[in-house]
Amino acid sequence: MAEARADRPDHPGTDEPSVRSALRLSGGPVDLTAIDPRATPGLRGDRADALADIAAMGPRLAELQEKLYAQAVAGGARRRVLLVVQGMDTSGKGGTVKHVIGQFNPSGCHIHAFKAPTEEELGHPFLWRIRNRVPGPGLIGVFDRSHYEDVLIARVRNLVPRQVWSRRYSAINRFEQGLAADEVSVVKIFLHISPEEQKERLLARLDNPDKHWKFNPADIDERSVWPDYRAAYQVALEKCDSDAAPWYVVPADRKWYRNWAISRLLLEHLTELDPRYPAGTFDVEAERKRLLDT
Repeated sequence: MAEARADRPDHPGTDEPSVRSALRLSGGPVDLTAIDPRATPGLRGDRADALADIAAMGPRLAELQEKLYAQAVAGGARRRVLLVVQGMDTSGKGGTVKHVIGQFNPSGCHIHAFKAPTEEELGHPFLWRIRNRVPGPGLIGVFDRSHYEDVLIARVRNLVPRQVWSRRYSAINRFEQGLAADEVSVVKIFLHISPEEQKERLLARLDNPDKHWKFNPADIDERSVWPDYRAAYQVALEKCDSDAAPWYVVPADRKWYRNWAISRLLLEHLTELDPRYPAGTFDVEAERKRLLDT
């Protein structure tokens, strides 16, 4: 994880370093073993402080989302946000959608969980199904897994030859640069969980019959190739990090910290976009008079 980059702004209205600075990669080789999955970078305080800050952020996030949506619907703006969430099983991709995205108005969100590609999708280039799910103007889109699966599980499980997946990094970079040029703010999150914490979460699912629906025996098989996934993630993080589509590594062993960090990341990005309610195209007083006369 990163040394703070000088070009990353502070929290709006505070003298605290931005969470983007704390979680953004610093460039160069990526070593996930050097990042503590239980760390709380960027947080000044403890769990109680984080939960209080999440509650305080809620109204501001909702207001910024409404302005972003209004700009598009009534003002013709094209700006939108795409949150890409990647991580090992149980790292909290679904929890992010529930606890963080749940703070937004669902009518302004587009959430898609990418599963194994269908027969139709396999008949197209790997980015085809991704392009079809890019959020429209004014929306906040969330990808629960994404195009990065095509350089992660495809690499680890040898689903395609090396010469195929090795070319995909540059294709991903071109795709994300194109999104940025089309006014899509791309925010990529890697949820960094430890194998020990994953084991505890899987055991909790086995111990609770109400959670059996969430348990997949294949998750245990995937644990056997944990080092291979870590290596694949390190390469993806290193090769596909850019100012246009930055990667943020969020320690995910503490769920409350994960929720705080992603909420803060979204708040910082939306604040920087500074969406505004569009001005009306009518005479307010004339319309008021017309209404009162009815």
